[in-house]
Amino acid sequence: MEIKKMESIIEAILFTMGDSVEASRIAKVIEQDTETTKKIIRNMMLRYEEEDRGVRILELENSFQMCTKKEMYEYLIRIAKQPKHYHLTDVVLETLSIIAYKQPVTRLEIEKIRGVKSDHAVNKLIEYNLVGEVGRMDAPGRPILFGTTEEFLRRFGVQSVDELPGITQEKIEDFKAEAEDEIQLKLNL
Repeated sequence: MEIKKMESIIEAILFTMGDSVEASRIAKVIEQDTETTKKIIRNMMLRYEEEDRGVRILELENSFQMCTKKEMYEYLIRIAKQPKHYHLTDVVLETLSIIAYKQPVTRLEIEKIRGVKSDHAVNKLIEYNLVGEVGRMDAPGRPILFGTTEEFLRRFGVQSVDELPGITQEKIEDFKAEAEDEIQLKLNL
């Protein structure tokens, strides 16, 4: 099969599926190995950028997805209803950070770290499709384990959670100091 034909097939698959598609599944369809398929798609990604097209292909871990370029957003608003904007409060962002860095994590573990109940924040993150159930812990009651979703990767512009910024020991000490200062302020009130 010639390269143009494979690219057309890949483009049709990604356009039609809407969600991300694993590279291995695409490879089977075009009868190539996974690494060759990834190279073909990455070349398509470069060409899309060079040609300044309205769509682009995202790579999300071992999957690919076709989506609209950010620069086209204002034009899409003109033709469609304005999409719902999610409001990520400090509490929700804090909870999301815990899940992103500690995943898989239970609700109880999140609450231990935060020091308060986190039902509302976790439910909001599930509603926004930024986190989801990734399994169950092998413990009494089989608590739900939460982790980030592909939507999280898309929204935060990373291919995998490995690309999230690292937390140094110095930063951890700063956080501890801030928390202790807050506790002292509350005790003095």
